[in-house]
Amino acid sequence: MEIVEIIKVIVAGIICWLNFVLIDTYFGLPEKPGVLGAKTIGEKVRDIGGNIHGGYFMGNIVCSPDASAGTLLASIMNYLMGVEGGLIAALLVWIGNRLCADPGYAGTIGALSITLIIYLLSPVIEAKYFIAGMILSIFTIQGFDHKYASILLGKIAKKMNRGE
Repeated sequence: MEIVEIIKVIVAGIICWLNFVLIDTYFGLPEKPGVLGAKTIGEKVRDIGGNIHGGYFMGNIVCSPDASAGTLLASIMNYLMGVEGGLIAALLVWIGNRLCADPGYAGTIGALSITLIIYLLSPVIEAKYFIAGMILSIFTIQGFDHKYASILLGKIAKKMNRGE
């Protein structure tokens, strides 16, 4: 992998991270568990010294297709089919939200916004880099360190008046 490709993955990852974290926070994921399972995850994260609101955020994105899922699916579909694929991903995420009894639209908005971002940046950063970038973004929230990720998410939620 060339240095330019690594930089593209990193830039796409930062964009994906901001896309899904800001949208999910705006739509209130840190405020309360919105779907089954999110409360349990939030409480477990709190029990290890993390932030309960960051834990709710983490639980909500595990249990329902929110902006993280929308961003990843739209990145994949944009790579496979172009803008039309991103729109199909948004529809599928919307259907997934209804199946999970999730009343929100964070996933759909995440899919639509990343589709627009990929379209605008496609001359510089192709969709394949957003797939890799989104996987790295999810890892920073769900796989790296739950305690500190939840504290960061809790601070973002507080700044956006969505928790604590």
